[in-house]
Amino acid sequence: MPDHLPAALIRPCTAQDLTAVQAIYAHAVQHGTGTFELEAPPLQEVKRRYADVLAKGLPWLVAESQGKVLGYAYANAFRPRPAYRFFLEDSIYLAPDAQGQGLGRLLLAELVARCTALGARQLLAVIGDAQNKASIGVHRRCGFEHAGELKHAGWKFGCWLNVVLMQRALGPGAEQGAGAGGVR
Repeated sequence: MPDHLPAALIRPCTAQDLTAVQAIYAHAVQHGTGTFELEAPPLQEVKRRYADVLAKGLPWLVAESQGKVLGYAYANAFRPRPAYRFFLEDSIYLAPDAQGQGLGRLLLAELVARCTALGARQLLAVIGDAQNKASIGVHRRCGFEHAGELKHAGWKFGCWLNVVLMQRALGPGAEQGAGAGGVR
């Protein structure tokens, strides 16, 4: 990480962090193509999403430096059907002034570790906009591999956007049966 960035603490998100989380995500919705939402969700909706992730026993993390939330990452179920319970999807967003400084990699590495500890076997990145080189790069550096591309999947800012799928095995991946434990 560059010297100009104070050391960041990666920790579980708390309810007190959600105002900052909502602001970070609102900026991504309004100015970026990493998410295909067209309108930023209000704080109450972010709180609902946060509660949903935590109710599933899944991690939601923040990167904090000098008391300021600079970014966040969480894992959620890929699909609601029980057979998918070992297959999770990640989401990572950084404040504009925190991008390009290594925080995404720190958040994703910790998210991978926590999902692995929960017994998840695969983690999927659904990356909005195939030109999102930063997100593709951070996922690649954290061991994700290209799994496919959905052509013309979203319409935002007056153009069609592709979606890149990247996937990473966790723990033994598919090498062993799931056993009795694992993600809820």
